[in-house]
Amino acid sequence: MQGKLGFRICELKERPDKSVIKRLAALPVANIADVMGRFRSMDEGIKPVNPSMRVCGPAVTVMTRPGDNLLVHKAMEVAQPGDIIVVNTGNCTYAAVWGELMTNTAIAAGLGGLVVDGAVRDKTELDKLGFPVFARSIIASSCDKDGPGEINVPVACGNAVVMPGDIVVGDEDSVVVVPREFAAQVATMAEQKSHEESERIAEIHAGTVFKGDIDETLRKKGVIK
Repeated sequence: MQGKLGFRICELKERPDKSVIKRLAALPVANIADVMGRFRSMDEGIKPVNPSMRVCGPAVTVMTRPGDNLLVHKAMEVAQPGDIIVVNTGNCTYAAVWGELMTNTAIAAGLGGLVVDGAVRDKTELDKLGFPVFARSIIASSCDKDGPGEINVPVACGNAVVMPGDIVVGDEDSVVVVPREFAAQVATMAEQKSHEESERIAEIHAGTVFKGDIDETLRKKGVIK
């Protein structure tokens, strides 16, 4: 660890298995959320700047002072290829902490994406570059580079807790946070759910449009006989 409380750069000591990250990257975010009890989903405000964007990788977390991105810049150096920068801006949506120049830097560093509970800018350029960026808002105004802030500490992003090294998975539905220590288990359960849904879709196409489980539930509730 470097620095002092409130202005620290911490090391990401444990990383998830790359094979598990690959498995989660192939799954719908909604299915991953479902098998975690419908918890650990970021709120509806966190969306990709372009609907086609998808993100999956280990979280390098950043906590910033509202209207400042000094530690976001440093986090790009701390992160390893494939890592996702996850930022808590202190509910700041009036100053962008990310834009075209930082995106080019992140691409050159081989990073996997950005998830920020706050604002970004340069949407047209971000669309062209294709680097996965998820944010709460888009605004023209920029921010300071003074600090303080912290890297690789627990943060809240989109009303979800993110620990350094957790796997964040995002698509057009938003973002889910998979705890690193349960990632393999979650991947297995989400794969099974995806398989079951594929089987059900095949049944629908084959003519079994409605199943009896809905009526069974209604009977138990005394709604129908």
